[in-house]
Order: sequence, then structure tokens, then C-alpha cells
Amino acid sequence: VIILNAGAQTINDYPQDKKTIEDGKALFTQNCSSCHSFTQRGIGPDLSGVTTELTKPALLRFIRNSQSVIEGGNPRGIKLLQEYKVPMPSFEALSNDQMGAILAYVNTYRTKDESATINKFGLAIKDPIPQRIKKSGLTLELEEITTANPSADKIPLARINQMRVLPGKKERSFIEDLRGKLYELKDRQLTEVMDISKQMPSFISVPGYATGFGSFAFHPNFYKNGLLYTIHSEKPRSAPSDFAYPDSIPVLIQCVLTEWKINDPKSGKFEGKSRELLRIDMPTVIHSMQEIVFNPLARPKDSDYGLLYLTLGDGGSAEAGFSFLCNTNTQIRASVLRIDPKGNNSKNGKYGIPAINPFASDNDDKTLGEVFARGFRNPNRVAWTPEGKMLISDIGLNSIEELNLIQAGADYGWPQREGTFFLNSKGKMNKVYALQPDESNFKFVYPLAQFDHDEGNAISGGYVYQGNIEQLKNKYIFGDVTTGRVFYIENEAITSEKPAEILEFDLLFKGVPSTFRDITASRRADLRFGLGANKQFYLFTKTDGKIWKVTGCKSL
Repeated sequence: VIILNAGAQTINDYPQDKKTIEDGKALFTQNCSSCHSFTQRGIGPDLSGVTTELTKPALLRFIRNSQSVIEGGNPRGIKLLQEYKVPMPSFEALSNDQMGAILAYVNTYRTKDESATINKFGLAIKDPIPQRIKKSGLTLELEEITTANPSADKIPLARINQMRVLPGKKERSFIEDLRGKLYELKDRQLTEVMDISKQMPSFISVPGYATGFGSFAFHPNFYKNGLLYTIHSEKPRSAPSDFAYPDSIPVLIQCVLTEWKINDPKSGKFEGKSRELLRIDMPTVIHSMQEIVFNPLARPKDSDYGLLYLTLGDGGSAEAGFSFLCNTNTQIRASVLRIDPKGNNSKNGKYGIPAINPFASDNDDKTLGEVFARGFRNPNRVAWTPEGKMLISDIGLNSIEELNLIQAGADYGWPQREGTFFLNSKGKMNKVYALQPDESNFKFVYPLAQFDHDEGNAISGGYVYQGNIEQLKNKYIFGDVTTGRVFYIENEAITSEKPAEILEFDLLFKGVPSTFRDITASRRADLRFGLGANKQFYLFTKTDGKIWKVTGCKSL
């Protein structure tokens, strides 16, 4: 969020030589592009014209430590913090020359696009969902289990991102850190079992929220075949991509799916050989591969057994002006894939395309047989209900957060829709509109549940509770990444017939009422949900690396 005191600058206040601007572009891409662009509002504001509006010293102060400027009472900073909810992180590690180079690059975008807000789509909707989420009268009781090992010396201290159970005679719980490490959670301790960053020379975990060791999945027959799957990000052009695009469009990261053959699956250390399955180019550093998972309900004779699901964001392509990279099932991005890791009928011959996939046998050479469903901006988590219904949470742009009930072959609307609202994907995407008169011509599927940005900024997907706490049974528990609020919907409300009502839990931390924002002492709680051994339900925060277990539920 770059904002501050008004004060026009002349172009001569910034270096104009080619080298400084190119250096600034590289630094901007690495440090700023996951939140800012010059065409759209995203996690932070559109920066076009900012150097003509604000003084150079004010911009430098803000880049160095935005929170101290806001805490000092800067009116514009306070206003935009209220709008975007989260302050820009401190960049005190950057030198004055580096900050100056970034601003020299930003200064090349001196003209602000003031597109009309009244257009053929009608008036933009200021408050898409005026109804507020209600308190449920239920309070989750949370017990602190442990704190993850720091993988950095500044927030987020531990980028713990996903927890998984390895089924067996004795269930084992694992959690990964986006910076490359896989841990086993045992007796309230995290023990490193693997570090993929050391085995992948081009591995990167910065910049932004979408880089690093994104997810892992054990094959359902892991103890016999030793197969483990991971996704991670690499530097651009690290290797030829299986899903490239014209070279006029930048490649900022590559997303890679890897199969590991673990020598001793029962060991406390995972060692073995790796095999790359697929590699995808992305035009920005956001919304990459999010999760890989096997259907936990599928059994050996089921058609879904051993098939791997992969949720794939749009790579920021829509916001970057490349919506054609993500708006049809002829493109891999913005999709949920389903593949057979043991097959070989894919174009690269490294994995299989199941014949039961919706586009595998449609006799259209342009569609991608890997695609199971599409139309997602940032599908971050997958879950199945006890009855076998598939749910995917999808993080929105500026307006709507979605929870979707998945149908094979369906289109969930992105980038033409955000929730149940129209989005102008060919123009400014910071506003939503009422559905247009021709909506019946489209076959988009709308969310099972949704909330707008009055409530939170980024949905954090969860699971249907199946543990021993009676008041929580058959509740799909989820929340918001940024605010740390925790919600639920009833499992019986998971139907395509009508939207499900979202209700909110209160929280008790070691018996004391509080919130994750207060507990983490941060505007961005970075909340995630996980399932552990014996159906235990966990919540954890990347900001401070703490892992909490749900131990009870009280009625007010």
C-alpha cells in the first residue's frame, strides 16, 4: 500500500538512465509485484501516477517502514489501510539506491488511468453483500501445541502452509513450510523429514505469497509404493515448460509438480529419487499451484482411486491484462486438474489423463483433458464432505471470497465473474456489477457460500469436522487468511439448491477470549486450517508460526 503526503514531483527528481530503470524493474518484480501493478488494484493500490502525486522523500519513508508512518497519524495512510486492511511490509533491508531504483521504474508510469466508472455494465456495486456474517453463539476452545521452527528472522517467521495426515496402522501428521521443509508433528514437536529446497537448484520461495513449497500429497498406497508428490516454484526458464505461451508475455515463475520415490516410507527421514511430472509458466508471482490432493474417500476399486487433483490459480494473468491465458478450458491456468501420476498419455508422456475426465473424450483437440473444472482465480484449498461432495475455496480480487461445490466440467466464472457478480475482465477489475440481462446465455456455476471484503480479504479453506467434539460435528470450518476470523457452514447446507449461511465462531486461546490478530500482534494473521491424526482439527498462523488444536466448543 504506497500512499502518503501530497506533493507533486517533476520527472527530473528520478533517475532516467536505462540501467537504473531496469534494475528498478527487477527489484519491483521481486519485492512489489505480488501486491501492486500499474493497471489494476490488487492486494495494494494501482501505482500508476503515484510519483506525480507524492513527494519522493515521503515515498521513501513509506517503503522503508509503512507501519511507522501510519502509526504516526498520516491521514492518507490511515484511509488506505482501512480500505486494504493490511499494511505494506517493511522493506528496511533495501538500500537507499535500491529504493531509488524502484521509484525510478515506478516513475515511468506517470499517467493515471481514470476510466469512467459508469459504463455499459451499469453502476458499480459499492457493497456487494450488505448482510453481515452473524455470530453463532459458539466458541472454539484452542490449545497451543507448538511453534514451528523459524525459517526466517522476520515476519512471517515460519511459512507453515499445509497439514496432512498419512494414514496407516498409526496415523502420522505432517506440515510443510513454504520455504522448503517438510516436518512431522509428533509429541508436540516438529521434526524435519525433508528439505526440497536443497534438492531443487532453481527453487525459489520469494517474492510474494504464491512461491515456494506449496503443497504435498502422499499416494494412498504410500507405505507400499513410497510415492510422495510435491509442488514448488522455480526461477523463470529453469527448464522447458509443458504449458508455455507467446514469448511477448513475461514469465516470472515456473510451477513444478514432482513425484518422489521414497526409499523407506516408514522412516523419520524421507530420502529418494525425484521425477518431474509437469511444469507451467506463470506471468506473475501470484496465484500459482496451490494444492495437490488425492480423494481421501476413494478406495482401490473406485475410478477416482490414485488420481491426483491439482488446484491451479490464474497466475495473475487476468489482473496483468492477459485474461486470454485463463478464460477457457483450452488454457491450463485458473483450473482444477485431475491426472493419473502412473499414466503416460499426456502430451509430455510423464503422466496420464484419466478417460473419466470431463474433457478427455470430447473430440475437441483444443480443450485440455487434464482439466476437471475451471474458472478459479486462486483455488487455495480442497476438501470432501463425508458424503463425497468436493469443496474448493477460491480467493477473490477486490470484492468477493468464494466457497464452491465442485461439479466435473463446470465453469466457476473467473475472470468474468467474482462470486455472483459481473466483472469487467477487459477493463478495471476493482469493481463488480449486477449480473447482466444476457446472463442466461452463460453456464457459470455460482458459489455455495460467499462473503465480501467488509468481512475479510482472503478465504482460508477448511474441512468438515469429524472428530469427537459433538457441537462441531458436520460443520465445515473455515475462515479468513488476513483477519483470522473463523467461520462455519452446516454440512447439511452443502447443496446446489440454495446458498449456505455463514456463521462465525468466537475464540478462546488457552481459556482467554481473543482474536488471531491480537494473538499474532499483526494486521495479517495468515490463518490456515489442518487435519491431524485421529481427526484432530488444527489452526495455525504463518505470521508467528504457532499451531493451535481445537479442544472444545462452548455455547454462550
